[in-house]
Amino acid sequence: MECSVRWIDGGMSFVAETGSGHLVTMDGAPDAGGRNLAPRPMELVLAGAGGCSAFDVVMILKRGRQEITGCEAKLHAERAEADPKVFTKIHFHFVVRGRGLKPEAVERAIKLSAEKYCSASIMLGKTAELSHDWEIVEAD
Repeated sequence: MECSVRWIDGGMSFVAETGSGHLVTMDGAPDAGGRNLAPRPMELVLAGAGGCSAFDVVMILKRGRQEITGCEAKLHAERAEADPKVFTKIHFHFVVRGRGLKPEAVERAIKLSAEKYCSASIMLGKTAELSHDWEIVEAD
């Protein structure tokens, strides 16, 4: 896996080009010299963990022949007060939509992602206390 990150504006904006050829812009807060034009790098780290985990949950439920129609991972994180300001706590709340979803299947999918498949959250779990909960919303 590769990525290049280039400083772009003389302020605190950067553009990353991923190995798959996609671009992601990042910027800093105004008090750090940024112009608040894009997400902060640590916001993208958190988003990556949410995306990785949600991807797993959807894949596992689909493979289990569950009729899933939606999945949202809402993350809340706390960071250390002193540098390096690593994540110290991350809570994942999943809202899973579908028809007749089995609660035990949803719980299993989230547990498998958290403990076996989601590289991003497992890596973050080395510095942060991770917690998970979920709800099922019946689709129309």
